[in-house]
Amino acid sequence: MPRCLLSFDQGTTSSRAILFSTEGHILATGQREFTQHFPQPGWVEHDPEEIWETTLVSTREALAASGCGLSDIVAAGITNQRETTIVWERASGKPVYNAIVWQDRRTSALCQQLKEDAALEPRIAEKTGLLLDPYFSATKLAWILDNVDGARERAERGELAFGTVDTFLLWRLTGGKVHATDASNASRTLLFNIHTQQWDEELLQLFRIPAALLPEVKDSAADYGRIDANLFGAEIAIGGVAGDQQAALVGQACFRPGMAKSTYGTGCFMVMNTGREALKSTHRLLTTVAYRINGETTYALEGSIFMAGATIQWIRDGLNLISSACETQSLAEATGYENPVYMVPAFTGLGAPYWDPQARGAIMGLTRDTGIKEIVTAGLQAVCYQTRDLLEAMALDGVEPAQLRVDGGMVVNGWLVQFLADVLGIPIACPKVTETTALGAAFLAGLQAGVYQNLDDVEAFWVHDRAYEPKLEESQRQHLYDGWLNAVQRVRCGA
Repeated sequence: MPRCLLSFDQGTTSSRAILFSTEGHILATGQREFTQHFPQPGWVEHDPEEIWETTLVSTREALAASGCGLSDIVAAGITNQRETTIVWERASGKPVYNAIVWQDRRTSALCQQLKEDAALEPRIAEKTGLLLDPYFSATKLAWILDNVDGARERAERGELAFGTVDTFLLWRLTGGKVHATDASNASRTLLFNIHTQQWDEELLQLFRIPAALLPEVKDSAADYGRIDANLFGAEIAIGGVAGDQQAALVGQACFRPGMAKSTYGTGCFMVMNTGREALKSTHRLLTTVAYRINGETTYALEGSIFMAGATIQWIRDGLNLISSACETQSLAEATGYENPVYMVPAFTGLGAPYWDPQARGAIMGLTRDTGIKEIVTAGLQAVCYQTRDLLEAMALDGVEPAQLRVDGGMVVNGWLVQFLADVLGIPIACPKVTETTALGAAFLAGLQAGVYQNLDDVEAFWVHDRAYEPKLEESQRQHLYDGWLNAVQRVRCGA
């Protein structure tokens, strides 16, 4: 039995645990979905206890299926849905409120109020690389402190702890011994200065966040303590932590400036490695920490789309037009590219490069002969058009990848990936192991444990699987994209 690396992959709709060989092969997987809570329009919450329980169950399932003994596990890594905000009691570990999810828009009014000071958002962007938007953790955390009875006072007394999901899991896994996060997750809070690599006093004052709440910020490959032996039967070293999109960048071995990946899960996130330079976007993309290893920070440029796989999930569960996502490929093949229907899935507003929290979803171009296949195809095409939005913004910022590496659950749909290549006009590469988010966390843990000496060792395990070349004429590509831009404009004008 090869030595194993354990990855906790805590996502927006499910918790997974994957055991990898040190060569990056999947040995076993466990997965459990959990409940999505929508208390009010625009609000999205998770129960932290359900996140924890599904993490435990999925891990035990993977361990049982792997045949890998606990003594064979060299180290564990954690990757997580980013920006999602949890506050809990230090004494008991009990959350004081549900997790407020990255998709949640309840603080839109606060963000708009802060934007009235025209100098404020540029100052925040200069420090954090982010925009003033409800997407990020700071205003979510402020909301909890202001709306949960006694929370602010308890926070100021040091009785409460804040964390993104990685931090919460780390606290629970170590039995409350470790309150920490990594630089990639910290860079998504609106509270972390990505240049000084420290929590920023001015931002803490702006959002009224007591410093006593905050976790220690470590490298993405670092000593994060050990898993309590009572949980799985033995102590396991935790050696890697990264936000899911940064972990996917590592899993895709995008280690050189100009390399980019796009992950198609609940949302879609295109991330380009910019090396040691924190490239400032002038077209409303985000500058973020890609990873920090041995104290050296690598930066990235990122475009965030809120609804990708979640759009297909809505078509399945909300409209009941399909019973499974695997049906979408045949429906799209029957429809073809020249679909007159456009769907703008702005169910929680629009992300990059629009950043319009007030926009709402719409389906346009409906006629009497519109059927299920056209609507389903429009949902798939919307994911690709939104990716083109991100690529266009990167090009305007002066950087554009020569190739895009893709991963996530949606890329099993060959029609979708070919349409993506055709709409973007660049080659698309799919890796042999598509679970790149979990793989990236495992690689980081392996780096810390000495399984790999450097990123060159990691890169050697990235294996190419499928390639898609663009086939559309430029005129047709632009015609399809122009229809999308028109649809988006109509949604925004009607917001």
